[in-house]
Amino acid sequence: MGEQQANNPLHGVTLAHIIDSLVEHYGWDELGNRIKITCFTSDPSVKSSLRFLRKTSWARRKVEDLYITMKNSVWKGSI
Repeated sequence: MGEQQANNPLHGVTLAHIIDSLVEHYGWDELGNRIKITCFTSDPSVKSSLRFLRKTSWARRKVEDLYITMKNSVWKGSI
């Protein structure tokens, strides 16, 4: 099982950290443009986003995919 987790880029990363990182990198406006969900576009907050994403698997997958894409682009840019 440890080997599976080694290949999981989200292992050990909380959803709150993902949202904080995306907001820091993109801001709420751009995040709402990239992922069209109300919790990012109408009075956004980490708390409301966590509540929605914990209940909505398709939206959480989109957020996690954007986080992975962001991290990969940051890592490639730092070389």
